[in-house]
Amino acid sequence: MKIMVQKFGGTSVQDDESRKSAMRHIEHAVNEGYKVAIVVSAIGRKGAPYATDSLLSLVGGERTKLTPRELDMIVSVGEVISTAVFTQMLKENGFNAVAMTGPDAGFRTNNDYQNAKVLEVKTDAVLDAFASHDVVVVSGFQGMSEEGHVTTLGRGGSDTSAALLAVALDAERVDIFTDVSGMMTADPRIVKNAHFLKTVSYDEVANMAHEGAKVIHPRAVEVAHQAHLPMRIRSTWDNVDELGTLVTDKNLSIEHYRTVTGIAHQTGLTQINLSVNNTEAEKIFKVLAENEVSIDFINISPNQVVFNTSREDGLKAKKIFEKYNIPVNFVENCVKVSIIGGGMVGTPGVIAKMVTALSKTGVEILQTADSDTTVWILVTEDNFKLAVNTLHEAFLEN
Repeated sequence: MKIMVQKFGGTSVQDDESRKSAMRHIEHAVNEGYKVAIVVSAIGRKGAPYATDSLLSLVGGERTKLTPRELDMIVSVGEVISTAVFTQMLKENGFNAVAMTGPDAGFRTNNDYQNAKVLEVKTDAVLDAFASHDVVVVSGFQGMSEEGHVTTLGRGGSDTSAALLAVALDAERVDIFTDVSGMMTADPRIVKNAHFLKTVSYDEVANMAHEGAKVIHPRAVEVAHQAHLPMRIRSTWDNVDELGTLVTDKNLSIEHYRTVTGIAHQTGLTQINLSVNNTEAEKIFKVLAENEVSIDFINISPNQVVFNTSREDGLKAKKIFEKYNIPVNFVENCVKVSIIGGGMVGTPGVIAKMVTALSKTGVEILQTADSDTTVWILVTEDNFKLAVNTLHEAFLEN
């Protein structure tokens, strides 16, 4: 049995026109002899009636009185509605299809409601369905806890559902359909000269996703990488023979290993600067952890600690520092810009080239850090578009 998994995001199932575009890809796969497992997200994005944020607003949003388990009861509904609506359209158009929720399809998770981890995917029901159906439509983003309650996998969880289901079914590949034609060297809304990447390694696309590229969830890439599962990032609206970006670790040519793969960015950050010694820093990090403040992009020196948080966690941190009367400097509305590429390892001159390019355009660097495959810089929100375009021109347009 040849099996393929296709995942369609919120914009791909938001209306009849979008779903008809998705059906073209399903039909093509069926005609090629595949049994197709379809994983769908909730219909539309923020503002749409059944999008996750819209459902949360029905129960008070951040002011809700519901427990995480109870919240999962309502946010999981969006994917279930999407599954039923899409399956109805498939049947109306002659597809031999059947619908399943995440629990129906065998997704078993731990009890970490709102951000559950999948422990097992029992494929019996899906495989049984393939005996009499060509297409199985599965609600993404959800599973069943050890206690028998519905759970959700966290934001972007439908990508992870698709990758996990593909691995469990021993599928030939998983296709992630979205509203762009594949992975780009930068966000094309920011960089007009951003170009398409035909092939990327798992590490490259995972790093791009971790650093802000919103094409795919990094956890889904990690699942595919562990199983060496071929993955494609494609556009729902492209022709069926447009295969998008292939994510793989197989048959990558020497030329593939470019110095820099792309430029990514994360907005809405707050930089926090403390004049403290290491002993004092240890206590501060402990207090932040106890209050569930997540920190990132950390620089520690003998008399200073600098790190970043999300805008929301920055507000929580500010209250904590006021409570303990700790002097601190906040720089709000910051953006982390990342240069990503496996070819930077052992390549001299990357930092020099970055600093020179940004200096020429007058972009102030607030903070830097680096790893084997990534160089991070922090800039103000006013400068981030110029920074992204400057770095793209310096590293990817020559």
